[in-house]
Amino acid sequence: MQTSGWQWTGYVVSGVTILFLLMDSLMKVAGARVSIDTTVSLGYDAGAVRTLGWVLLAATLLYIWPRTAVLGAILITAYLGGSIATHVIHKSPLYSHTLFGVYVGVLTWGGLYCRSPALRALLSP
Repeated sequence: MQTSGWQWTGYVVSGVTILFLLMDSLMKVAGARVSIDTTVSLGYDAGAVRTLGWVLLAATLLYIWPRTAVLGAILITAYLGGSIATHVIHKSPLYSHTLFGVYVGVLTWGGLYCRSPALRALLSP
């Protein structure tokens, strides 16, 4: 099977997104001080940090595998929605904090769209 330019673009965009999400989730699972402090400053309990990390890790792993990538993207989008809502409630800076979840979501779905011919066929007019 030959890989198209669309697919290579999708692999690169998805790869960067996956690396970021894995780093974020594993820092939370490992209990990195910066993750705990940041999450607590947004009003969450310190005990919730690891749970959030496991949820994001599971969604990211689903996103990696082609057969479950759409489910993973949906779950990542839901997770990012919670992040956006949290930043709206705390009146965080708009472009750097509040909309960051939107940026990651666009990369998540854009990478999946590019790497999945089936998704492109489904969404094409």
